Amino acid sequence: MNYEKPKIYETVGDVLADQTAKQDNGKPQLTLVPREIIWAIAQVRMYGVNIKYPETGKDGWKTIDKERLQDAMFRHMLRYLDDPDGVDEESGLPHLWHCCCNAAFLCEMEKHDGDT
Repeated sequence: MNYEKPKIYETVGDVLADQTAKQDNGKPQLTLVPREIIWAIAQVRMYGVNIKYPETGKDGWKTIDKERLQDAMFRHMLRYLDDPDGVDEESGLPHLWHCCCNAAFLCEMEKHDGDT
């Protein structure tokens, strides 16, 4: 059987000549996110899960009131603004990292506020 490939599958070397074959328009381009923030949040999470709050497990933060997370984020932000190189007394990790972690929790909570 003689089959002619549609134009969208023509290749130039190993790259598709027409990128319409990959339907990713409108999807988040996650490679734009600076990777350092992901590493920072992971370090704070590991400290929380493994050392400070091991009894609550990895999802313990979901049981905390939004206002308490806002307060914690704000405390770390103020400490960061006072001393950009400052670290949290308990974890030894930068205040900025803790601030980012709390912001991530709040982003997730806001996303689910309308869920039933």
